[in-house]
Order: sequence, then structure tokens, then C-alpha cells
Amino acid sequence: MIRPIRRALLSVSDKTGLAAFAATLAAAGIELLSTGGTAKMLREAGLDVTDVSAVTGFPEIMDGRVKTLHPKIHGGLLARRDNDADLAAMKAESIDNIDLLVVNLYPFEATLKRTDDRSELIENIDIGGPAMIRAAAKNHDFVTVICDPADYEVAGSEIITHGGTSLALRQKLAMTAFARTAAYDSAIANWMASDEANLPKSASLAGTRVNALRYGENPHQQAALYSHGDDRPGVTNARQLQGKPLSYNNINDTNAAFELVAEFDAPTVAIIKHANPCGVASAGSMTDAWQHALAADPVSAFGGIVALNRPLDEALAHAITSIFTEVVIAPDASDAAIAVMQAKPNLRLLLTGAMPDPAVSAPVFKSVAGGFLVQTRDNGIITRNDLKIVTRRIPSDAEIDDMLFAWKVTKHVKSNAIVFVKDAITAGVGAGQMSRIDSARIAVQKAADMAKLNGWDTPRTTGSVAASDAFFPFADGLEAIAKAGSTAIIQPGGSMKDDEVIAAADEVGLAMVFTGMRHFNH
Repeated sequence: MIRPIRRALLSVSDKTGLAAFAATLAAAGIELLSTGGTAKMLREAGLDVTDVSAVTGFPEIMDGRVKTLHPKIHGGLLARRDNDADLAAMKAESIDNIDLLVVNLYPFEATLKRTDDRSELIENIDIGGPAMIRAAAKNHDFVTVICDPADYEVAGSEIITHGGTSLALRQKLAMTAFARTAAYDSAIANWMASDEANLPKSASLAGTRVNALRYGENPHQQAALYSHGDDRPGVTNARQLQGKPLSYNNINDTNAAFELVAEFDAPTVAIIKHANPCGVASAGSMTDAWQHALAADPVSAFGGIVALNRPLDEALAHAITSIFTEVVIAPDASDAAIAVMQAKPNLRLLLTGAMPDPAVSAPVFKSVAGGFLVQTRDNGIITRNDLKIVTRRIPSDAEIDDMLFAWKVTKHVKSNAIVFVKDAITAGVGAGQMSRIDSARIAVQKAADMAKLNGWDTPRTTGSVAASDAFFPFADGLEAIAKAGSTAIIQPGGSMKDDEVIAAADEVGLAMVFTGMRHFNH
């Protein structure tokens, strides 16, 4: 059903496109009400505007904190046009209908991105705006509400054509309005909860759709990417320079790859497949790091995701484009590198502008039946000083360097995880198995396969170190690692059989350190 629009209230923070939309309303003979800076802008655009204070008979007070919180505004928005009691109340109190509300909110989220000044953030918490938006959205049988400038065009088209709006459009705009106020309140609540030591009693999850994706993990699943306003450098906030739209799996894998390389200070390349690393390497140059990471598992690298913790240069761009790659993500890229990438139009190139800080904590959500789990991001970092040497043999400095490298990689491998590393290059990765011994065996077999493929005399597990994301419940996993040629192991410790595992390490001359920290990644 078309509801005619004769009177509109416009009061916005984001004035993008408003003058043109208001001109469309005025041309349709719609009376315009407004407040403060919005009214000033509309008058400067040559439009006739009635101040809200002239309607309420009350001036704007308290630096604009109170201006629309008045029965003549909310009555005009909430009155049911087919309810005799509502109509009688309107007549008795001289309240006129407001048929269209155009309001967007104080920029709290944008303010939060640029400052942590509490007083400024408090002043950017909108009160009257959400109240009006919710009132109009509740009464969408009769009232049209617009809180996103992107909706001006469709609403203006219906108004021009029909003199009002359809129920279908009003329902859609009301849904957008409630989603906006929910996201706005969520941003405020999460900011206020950020000072709490523990997770709050009530958790809010809201976001704005960035992209509708073709499908989810599988073609029969629907999917979309949403942003919750965090400006953390990464796939959600990256600038895509070329290539097809990212898929659900691309986004998931690219996020895993970029978070992994962010762990390292030295030039590092990570190649990811199905959210697990198939090759990670640090070196003196990015090109060397790429070559080492690729050699770690060139078979799995085909069609993978490549993440860099340094800008992409021309030489590295040539190297990466020599094999089929789905996505490259980096903090930046040279013009020459971008030109090389353009020769592969289907390859997605994402630039983030910076690297994420692995030490920053933030909530991580996971859906479960009937609810969702919330935890803080795994930002645990281990240094040399945190290591507890538990074996008779003390690891060398080189072994400790590789153990710390392997420990960082292990954090980003699906549990159960075993990672072999030699000279800051992954030598074998075992991921996601039901038992730790199976992960160890897979990592050892991968290393043997890569030695044969690359023509090496021995697998790179010989003389390597190994990391386990959780403790060894039995000595069999350690024994498999020792048999593969590793000389040192880093693991959390804490098993009831730690003494047995330590004894097994001593028997074969392994050095072993405990971290006291686990890195499950399910």
C-alpha cells in the first residue's frame, strides 16, 4: 500500500547527497522540518525549512543534546493513522504527522577509530537520533525511515512516481534502521566493555555487510562478509587492486595467512592452503623467503594464498606469478610489482597499508547451536626468557631461534599441530589430526616427499627442531620426531607423563623446552 508523504523531518550527521534528495522532496510539495546544521545547509541550498524548535515551541538546549525529544516529534512519528484514539490525541495536542524521517547518527564508530578521548566519544553517542529512528521504524506501516544515504535514490524514485512509498520499501527501510541502531549500540557497548578485565555479561555482535559472496564454503551455502568497524589491517579492510571477487574460502585463508606473517619481524612469506601453512620462511630478503617457503611444499602451494610482511617488489612479483596463486596480500606494493601482477588478471592482489599487531587482544566469535562462543584472540607470545629447559642437553642458540620460529607457526596450524623448522624455514607440517602422533607422522612424511621432489639428499627434518601446539600425552610422538632427525623440541608441558617424555628425550639426546603456554587452534 502506498502511503503519501506530506511532511518530512531531516536531521543528519552525514550530509552526503542530502541537498539533492531534499530538493526532490520539496519539488514533490513535501514540507521540510530540520534541526541545527542540517537546517542551515538546506537553507544554503535554497530550500524552505521549518525549524523543529518552531514545531515543539522549545529551543535546542544543552549544546544540542535536547532538540527532538518532544511529544510533537515522537507523536508525529508514532501515531497510527488508522487508530481513532491516536488521531484524537493528535488533534487534542495539535500534533501533525511526520511521514518521512531522514536521520543518521553521530559518528561514534568513526570517532572511535581516530581517538580514545573519552569525553569526545561520549559526546558522539547519539540519543535523539536512535529514538526517532526506532519510532519511525516501529511505525513503518505509515512512516518511511531512511538512515543510509544509499537509500535516497530508491525512496526518491517511489515518491516521484507515486507521491509516497510502498509497504515493501518501508519494511525494507525499517529493517535497515533497526540493524543500524543495533550495530550502533553494539559499538558503544563493546567500547565500554573494553575496559573490563573479563568478558561482559551481555555480548553484542553486529556488523555492516561489505560484500555479498557468491556462496559459502560450498555452493549450496549463502555467505557474506561483514565489518564490525575494527580497523585492524587485514583482509576485511584491505584494498583489492585486481582479480575476481574474493570467495568465502579465499577470505578465510587470506586472513589466516596474513595473521601468521604478522608474527615475524624478519622478512617473511607464508603460503597457506585451507587455512593451514604449507610453507613459511624468514630470510634476509623477501625473494629468498619466497623461494624457501615454496620449496617447503610446492605441491600444496599450487592455488594457494601468499602473505607477505613486507611490501611486494617487482622481483618477488615475477617469482610469485610463476605459479598459479589465488591471492597475494601485503602491506604495500611498488608500481612495478603491480604492473607485473596485472599480467595475471584473475590473481587477487590485496594491500592493507600496515601489518596487524599480533599482541593486540580482541574478541573472537564462533557460532554454536543456540548461541555463540566468545574468546579473546590468541595473542600469546613466548620469548627466550620464558623457556624452561627440562632436558639434560641444553639447546644451542640456533636451536632456540628455530624453536621460537616454529612456535609462532604452530599457533596458526590447526590442532593437533606438529611443525618442523630448520634455519627459519618450515620443514614439515602436520595439522588437524585426531592424535598428535598422526600429525607427527604426516609432517615427517611431507618432509620426506619434499626431499624427493627437490632432489635433496636427506629430508630437512634432519637437524631440525620441532614444535607441538600442546603437550605430548605419551612419548610416542616425541620418538617419531627424534627418528625424523630433529635435535630439539618446544612444547607447552603439563602432561601427567611429562617425566616419561623428558626421559625419552634424554635417552635419545634431544634438547627440550617447555613454554607453559598452549596454542590449540580448532
